[in-house]
Amino acid sequence: MTALPERARKALSGISGILVTPLDASDTPQPQRLKPIIDRCAQAGVDGLTINGNTSEFYGLTMAEAERMQAEVPALIGGRTLTIAGVGRSIKDAVHLASRAKADGCDAIMIHQPPDPFVAPRGVVEYVRRVADAAGLPVVLYLRNDSIGLPAIEQLCRIPGVAGVKWATPNVMTLAKAIHRVGPDINFVCGLAEPWAPPMTAVGAKGFTSGLINLLPERSVTIRDALARGDYATANSTIAGIETFEALRAEEQNGTNVSVVKSALTLTGIDVGHARPPAAWPLAPESAAKLEALLKEWGMMAGAAAA
Repeated sequence: MTALPERARKALSGISGILVTPLDASDTPQPQRLKPIIDRCAQAGVDGLTINGNTSEFYGLTMAEAERMQAEVPALIGGRTLTIAGVGRSIKDAVHLASRAKADGCDAIMIHQPPDPFVAPRGVVEYVRRVADAAGLPVVLYLRNDSIGLPAIEQLCRIPGVAGVKWATPNVMTLAKAIHRVGPDINFVCGLAEPWAPPMTAVGAKGFTSGLINLLPERSVTIRDALARGDYATANSTIAGIETFEALRAEEQNGTNVSVVKSALTLTGIDVGHARPPAAWPLAPESAAKLEALLKEWGMMAGAAAA
């Protein structure tokens, strides 16, 4: 555990937005194209922005590309939100990115859960310990598989530097047990975005991750503020308003998750390019038509008034 500055503590219990990685026609990252997205997020009041998260296609980037995004995006954020660097892959890769994060201008790191097919719970603990030591920054654990068990989750949360857990499994009752077991010094965040935020908040999570912030950060802020004051009716009605968008992102075994966000941004006039395989690209014709109709309904098509 670690004592957090108040700014970081507040941000990690709010919205952890995950930025896309813009690509040009030659398949090269273009960090500068994030500027209008970041500006809108900052103006809306998004608490934190993550570079090299899953919505950023972290596993589709080369290490050199991930390094570039981590090096260049913090300056675009300019301290207006907490800046979080996603790190992961091999232990050497993760340590390398983590060791650079502070100098690059990041305020915290998020450690991706190792996807290796042969993962020992105690091996994950050692992995996180080494990466946290290298960063010297507050650490958020990205937990996508809770089958490592509550004892291992508690061990992870006791590692010096760990300040939060991005809980990205739908096992809400296991989340409740983890929160009870670990105690109040670790902030558990809903890691399954806005639709799962109400039930996870109800059992003690604070804040949520979001890919929607790339397009409509104001709606994410409305949900955050409603949940903070216990107004589940407003939170749920706002979530209902993005149901079609989130359903499109969940198609093809979630393979359209990033594709829908990038397609939507391009339709609104912000060219962030394509999504790389193994994501689904382009969207299926029927899905593309639904997305275009939705953006017209929201008044967000290029040339229309913003919602």
